[in-house]
Amino acid sequence: MYAISLGDDHAELRPLEPWHAEEFLAHLDRGREFITRHIPFGAKATDLESARALLRSYADRHASDSGFLHGLWLEDKLVGGLLFRVFDAATGTCEIGCWLEPAGTGRGLVTRGARVLIDWAFDERGMHRVEWHASSANEPSVRAARRLGLTREGVLRESFPYRGVRQDMEVWAVLAPEWRAARAGAARDDR
Repeated sequence: MYAISLGDDHAELRPLEPWHAEEFLAHLDRGREFITRHIPFGAKATDLESARALLRSYADRHASDSGFLHGLWLEDKLVGGLLFRVFDAATGTCEIGCWLEPAGTGRGLVTRGARVLIDWAFDERGMHRVEWHASSANEPSVRAARRLGLTREGVLRESFPYRGVRQDMEVWAVLAPEWRAARAGAARDDR
């Protein structure tokens, strides 16, 4: 297993695997209402077996190169994660997403971790397009897409029914040449 440091605050990005089921369930239980406010991620993981099944489904997707799941740890405590919900190497398009419990918010964990995964998707896997989908009501997710420098391409009006309300879904994206140019510009600015 690997762990990628996300800075001096003891934050790490690590694969989230079936053997993490107990820790994953405890994390979901701590933040369930907050996490599921805008997205259904983890809502069905209510006991150890269902948590393990969710993690196993992503392990299977990882094995078939169609999705990936990473946890965000802060001082050795799982506080959220990032995932490639869709990963289509044949077309060069993937969709990244995130979730956090309250203890992980306001620290830039999603932005820092997403940068690592987007770099990997473009540089290592040769992807051409990374998408980010967020309910318009999910302001933290929309702000994260902005911080990452993604372009808002449009709104799918009332396209996603959730908790009895049809949600507007924003589609944000970045293309490999745009990402590389922004990264090069940031490196120049750091000098």
